[in-house]
Amino acid sequence: MGRPTEVPDAPVTPATGGGGDALPPTAGTLATGAGAPVAGVPAAEAGAGASVTGAGAATGTGARRAPEIAGAVAARRPGTARRGTADPVKSLMHRHRQLCERAVDPLEIAAGLEAHGVTDRVAARYRHRDVFSLAEELFARMPKTVTEPAAGPGAPERDVHTRAAWSLRALLPGAACVATVGVLELTEGALGGGVRLAVALTGAFLALAALALALRDGPLRAGSRSPFTAPLYGCWLLGYVLYGEPLLAQVLSGGPEGPWEITPAPLLGLALSLAPAAWCAHLFSVHARRKLRGSRALEEFAAGVRPLLFGAVALHLCVLIGLLHLARLGYGSGGAFTGAAALGVLLLLARLLTGHGYPGPATAALATACAVEALAPALILAGRLPGLHFLARPVDLLVVAGGTGAVPAVACGASALGLLITTTVVLSRASAHTTARADENGTTG
Repeated sequence: MGRPTEVPDAPVTPATGGGGDALPPTAGTLATGAGAPVAGVPAAEAGAGASVTGAGAATGTGARRAPEIAGAVAARRPGTARRGTADPVKSLMHRHRQLCERAVDPLEIAAGLEAHGVTDRVAARYRHRDVFSLAEELFARMPKTVTEPAAGPGAPERDVHTRAAWSLRALLPGAACVATVGVLELTEGALGGGVRLAVALTGAFLALAALALALRDGPLRAGSRSPFTAPLYGCWLLGYVLYGEPLLAQVLSGGPEGPWEITPAPLLGLALSLAPAAWCAHLFSVHARRKLRGSRALEEFAAGVRPLLFGAVALHLCVLIGLLHLARLGYGSGGAFTGAAALGVLLLLARLLTGHGYPGPATAALATACAVEALAPALILAGRLPGLHFLARPVDLLVVAGGTGAVPAVACGASALGLLITTTVVLSRASAHTTARADENGTTG
């Protein structure tokens, strides 16, 4: 008697050329032992496949179900892999697509990202060590749709013409003030008071019109960013330079009584300093753009642009002091010399901030200076009321220490110092010097 035939518990993958009773290879992969589940297949289906093959392969049930299960497993695996490999940089690139397309270098993209609040900590979420490396990848991925203009022989000539145009316009306010003061000096005693007043008003109107024309283009252009109150504050400060010190002197002496003297020398020096201010702003913008193109990190750009800002402000202050001295030699020694110098710096910083897209701090500084200058005579007048003499005490002490010119010096000097700190922080950001912002403000010409 022979030994009974043994039936195996699990199907075995047949060798090449096996018989017809052997299971197909797909069916043989359903179980590795007694009902072991297969990856990606429910346990109930895996156990059913094993029991079918153990009971008998002649029915063909396992052979029919195995291809269906294998197909389901193959259909599930690619979808699972795609869900786990998302590209975060690609989503950021689509979010800032316009910025990436218009950028001419990676640091400009880094400046734009910084303006949108992307810091180095945020860049780490996109698997980059800092904002600049993230900007480099965005710049490399994005195909540019705006091409650089070809440098032709006419480009330098147009640039020279543009600079000459806004330079000449910046000289117009000073020329109008010189002409008005000259006419008033030459006709003193020959014309009546009404005619001289008409000449002064005409000259003031021409000077203001020339100032508005000069600020429409060039490095000091602010466009539509400047609030409508900023020109009013500027006119108040310039008017105080012309009339403020004599008015304060009369109020202190018990007046005002009758018309007071004017001090044209400081106003003339400020008007002549508009052209140097425009050139200082132009030099700062040009060198800041060069730093933007040559820097390899945002911190490097910030460290390099701060000396440029201090140098531009110091250069303008030196030229302004020289012009104020010349105006004093030509038209007398009246007027607040220190206050006029501080006002010139304040106006330059306010225009720089406004031109680079930050008009809020500039307007606040101008408003503070106006409030202090208006508060000084108001406190003196209020101190004349019974029991309120203490209100005039601070102004009296200030005038005793530095004369009537100390009031505009403190008002404009304190505002200029605070605005200098703000400007140093704001303009050391690369986002304040992007190509689009510079082109809008006309600072590249």
